[in-house]
Amino acid sequence: MELRQLRYFVTVVEEAGFTRAAERLHLAQPGLSAQIRQLERELGQPLLDRTGRTVRPTEVGEAVLPFARAALAAVDGVRQTVEEFTGLLRGRVAVGLVPGTLTHAFDMPGILADFHAAHPRVEITLTEDTSDRMLAALRGGELDLAVIGVAQAEPPPGVGLRMLVDEPLVVAAVPEHPLPAAHEGATAVPTAALRGHRLISLPRGTGVRTVLDRLCAEAGFRPHIAFEAAAPDALARLAARGLGVAVLPRPRTAPGLRTLRIADPRARGRVALAWRTEGPMGPAARELLARLRSRMTG
Repeated sequence: MELRQLRYFVTVVEEAGFTRAAERLHLAQPGLSAQIRQLERELGQPLLDRTGRTVRPTEVGEAVLPFARAALAAVDGVRQTVEEFTGLLRGRVAVGLVPGTLTHAFDMPGILADFHAAHPRVEITLTEDTSDRMLAALRGGELDLAVIGVAQAEPPPGVGLRMLVDEPLVVAAVPEHPLPAAHEGATAVPTAALRGHRLISLPRGTGVRTVLDRLCAEAGFRPHIAFEAAAPDALARLAARGLGVAVLPRPRTAPGLRTLRIADPRARGRVALAWRTEGPMGPAARELLARLRSRMTG
């Protein structure tokens, strides 16, 4: 087994095919296929399913993939660690962000700009996605760091968390909507009060949506999600047009809306910086993590 074979295998999985992987690796496709076949013969199991339109990892391939990525990350880490002694940090950092992060008060663009100015040879890639998918990518080694929504404060296995946002969830609607009209003078409503109303929510796979679905299930009903949007500000704008009741972390401002807290201590909107605690992390990713934790503490 050779390191380059592992790199070829990971690239084919990421590109979902041999043609694009060969182009990315600057190799001839027959040579790439031959190397993967040789790796499979050495392991005694097929790693890739070639029967469909796209190439996918087999069950064995899925199990091998995190170890292959970890091996490649370890080798890159060795190179980058040696380069640290020259005083010039190099490498690549993959960062995942929930939508809306770049406009948040903790100024992620400013932190990334300062890091780039200090380490111009480090390539930073940004991805926006749902929290569930980014958490899986973090564990699988596709992401080094991620800012994700979480349903609870305790970190998942193998992941470290630094909480950035921890706010009560509120419902927001125009004042003439039946929900706030039925709770005149109140500052909070029970989860059961949401039954039967058209709700505006973040999509499945986000921390807020997980909390909402769980609380409604415990209250004995399934929420009627009429609209979904990726960012809390968009939810508020939809509610302001009278399209339903937005469920979101407490907004800084909500012009034209009346907001009521959901009266359950577990109804929280949490956003956290997440990183993998198991497996290697390259020097560039470690440096960015240290900078993020320092700035967010301050």
